[in-house]
Formats: sequence, C-alpha cells, structure tokens
Amino acid sequence: MKILAFESSCDETAAAVVEDGRRILSDAIASQVDLHALYGGVVPEIASRKHVEAIAALTEQALAEASCTRRDIDAVAATYAPGLIGAVLVGLSFAKSMAFALGVPLIPVHHIRGHIAANYLAFPDLEPPFLALAISGGNTLIIDVRDYTDMEILGGTRDDAAGECFDKSARVLGLPYPGGKPMDELARQSPGGVYQLPNAHVDGAPLDMSFSGLKTAVVNLAHHAEQVGEPLDRAALARDFTAAVSRALVPRVMEAARQTGRTKIAAAGGVAANSFIRADLEAACAQEGRTLYLPPLRLCGDNGAMIGAQGYYEYLAGHTAGMSLNAYATREIGEPAQ
Repeated sequence: MKILAFESSCDETAAAVVEDGRRILSDAIASQVDLHALYGGVVPEIASRKHVEAIAALTEQALAEASCTRRDIDAVAATYAPGLIGAVLVGLSFAKSMAFALGVPLIPVHHIRGHIAANYLAFPDLEPPFLALAISGGNTLIIDVRDYTDMEILGGTRDDAAGECFDKSARVLGLPYPGGKPMDELARQSPGGVYQLPNAHVDGAPLDMSFSGLKTAVVNLAHHAEQVGEPLDRAALARDFTAAVSRALVPRVMEAARQTGRTKIAAAGGVAANSFIRADLEAACAQEGRTLYLPPLRLCGDNGAMIGAQGYYEYLAGHTAGMSLNAYATREIGEPAQ
C-alpha cells in the first residue's frame, strides 16, 4: 500500500511516499529555518504562506522521487493536529484535495503519533508494546504505546517543552535559531559542573516535568553576568543546561518502564537528536537491560515519511476521515480525529 503523506505543522513543508508503513519511497522537505532565523523563532503567518508556496511543487518532487504516478497512490495521509493552526490547515487542505481528486481514503494523523512512527521506518523489527519518549519543540511526553493506534500518556511537561527551552536558552547565549544543534555543539566544548540549575520535577507527579524554572534560571544567569560585568562561561552553561534537561527526561522514562514492565523504549522528536540525551538513554537502558530505539537524526525532525508510516496503521485500524475533517492547534494523542 502506497501512501502519499503531508506534514506542515510548523516550519517544514514535507511530502513523502511510504509503502506499507515501513519503507520510504521518497521524503521531500522544504525547510524555512533560514527565513525564521531572522526573527529568532517561527512567525506563524510567514510559515503558513511559505507552506502554500511550496506544497504543490514538493508533492510533484515526492512522486517523482518515488517513481510513482498519481494512480499508484492508495491513500493520502496528513497531520491534522497539533501545531500552528494556519500551517496545519495548509497541509491538511491540500491533502483533502488530493484524496478527493484521486478518489482514495484520507487518513488523519496526530503529529506526535507520527514522530513515534519514525521508529518503524528505522527499525523494521520494532512492534508495540513499548514506551516512547516524545521530545520536541512543542511537546515533551512519556507515552505507553500499547498498540499502533492505542496510546496512553503517562507523564509529560506541565509547561514548556524541552525543545522550546533549548531554543530560548540558545537565544540568550547568542546562538542562532533553531537552538538544538548549536547548543549541542557548544556543550561539547566544556565538561560542565559550573552552574547549579534547578530540577524540572513536579511534586506528587513523579513522571511529570516542569521546564519553565530551568529556562528562567538560564536567562537570569546570563542577564546577571551581563549586568555586573562578569564573564559567562557559555559552553559550561550549555553543558549544564543540557545535563539538567537529560536528568529530567531519562530517569522518568526509566521509571515509567519499571512501572509498566516495558522492555523496549523508543525516542522520538527533534530533541531526540541531542547527543548527550541519546548517550544518557543508551547508558540507562544498558544498565537496566532494556532495548533502546533511537531514530537516525534525519527522522528526528519533522518529515512526511513519519506521517505516512503512522498513516498506514491508522488506515488498518479503520481511522479514515471525510472532507469535513478539521485541523486543531491542540489535540490529545488519544482523541479521535473527528
């Protein structure tokens, strides 16, 4: 089964063709990073307009790279939530038009489910049940993946997402947007251990996190150093900040694994590309004898292939939609699309 899939929840326009949920035939992405870097973050209106400009040509590219014609497409999948509402609407509306014109089913896909499904493309042997640590610019969640379309949130951030904290901290340290990769590179230049940063814990909720205090601490340290004329060890602060984020994530997902008895853990989302978090997850899983699945870096960020992968399993579960399907800025991972 060949699925034409679209992803447009933030600042990447993506179109892909995926076969049977496991094989990438094409994965075309048009990034807007350079444009939004001028503003230090994503400007929603600009993102939406750029999606409109890119999506038609990107679809042709995806079909050509997959050596497919429109007649070869069996279904169309698209992100319907969550994300920047204008951006999501562009991809979903285009997907609706494609599904209608081709006379094939329309499959709604939750963005976070898509990130988790990126692991199915990288690891053909991975099957539920397993735990997923979904960490990105907009979400930080510990999810029990009981089946391909049966998932339960066990814990997550109460405020800022881990990726948002990376971006905001990077800005304070004078690094470009998006901040994940520059922060990773800067952190490698120091052993850390210089700055004391708060733990992102929530009293009475051992699997939940709160990153707003950590982000504020980094901002205050940088501003205080500037105001009193003291030198700021930027590399050490980047390293200590990264270590604090990892301390919030890794022990909690391991505790969730102990509570649920899951022996497999998969990481997902843009923050899963961080080298320190990946290393800490590997060490923790090795210590407890659990199998870890880390997607390659190219599948950590937003892409269309992950939507096609999850779309296949949504289709098998009978989760298709009509032309009345709406887009949503926020949506729980277990809520039905309509």
